[in-house]
Amino acid sequence: MHTMWKGSISFGLVNIPIKLHAATEDKDIKLRNLHKECHSPIKYEKTCPVCEVEIKNEDIVKAYEYTKGKFVVLEDEDLEKLKQENEDKAVEIVDFVKMQEIDPIYFNRTYYMSPGDGGGKAYSLLRKALETSEKVGLAKIIIRSKEQLAVVRVYENTLVMETIHYPDEVRQAADVPNVPAEDKVTDKEIETAIMLIDQLTSEFQPEKYNDDYRTALLELIEAKRTGKDIVTPVEKEPATNVTDLMAALQASIDKTKPADKEAAKKPAAKKKRAATKTKVKKQA
Repeated sequence: MHTMWKGSISFGLVNIPIKLHAATEDKDIKLRNLHKECHSPIKYEKTCPVCEVEIKNEDIVKAYEYTKGKFVVLEDEDLEKLKQENEDKAVEIVDFVKMQEIDPIYFNRTYYMSPGDGGGKAYSLLRKALETSEKVGLAKIIIRSKEQLAVVRVYENTLVMETIHYPDEVRQAADVPNVPAEDKVTDKEIETAIMLIDQLTSEFQPEKYNDDYRTALLELIEAKRTGKDIVTPVEKEPATNVTDLMAALQASIDKTKPADKEAAKKPAAKKKRAATKTKVKKQA
């Protein structure tokens, strides 16, 4: 597994050399843009709209637009010095909190943590301490020139670091338009909705969920590549256009009723028919 960050993490006087490895991977299918006439890949050139010339990388500087059309230019040397000053510091766990206190909206990306040379025992100590206390650590780390707030927790016997957004990076829920201020639903509607939720409730088994669109797209690409006929996917059941909330809930419940009861009825009916046949034979 590729190491994408190397350093150390500490809590109190305990220092642990660690390596970070990306815990997830992007499986999106990347499609290229081609020229329709000759199928050549399209090039995206960097040009200056004022000078009307193509710009090379060495001619580009970074800048911050503090107001429309006005910039503060930042030299590469300044950014590199700032980056080194922060990256040379060890990552320190500054607080320990309960996981339940952190809303999922804050979470960003997950990294596996492995111990560096000589860090095995301290790694095990932190892992065991987090498991026993049922808490997670809050730390700060510089990744790709950006200071990140991060959660350190245990996942399947491995320490993971999950970067989380700062509060000012999370937009206010109050700014979302057209959210009803009050719940204008009846008790009956609530009861029926909860009944539907109970009926659809199961244990979380991530392996049973698949990216159907990605699978279909790969099949389409392979069919076109090999010159096979493209199979049209089966159409979904047409919408019932149910507008009444209660009717929609009831229809959903009827559609998702478990087949156990129906399955149980069939063996019982078979037994009843068999018993009737036996009785007829005896009488004969």
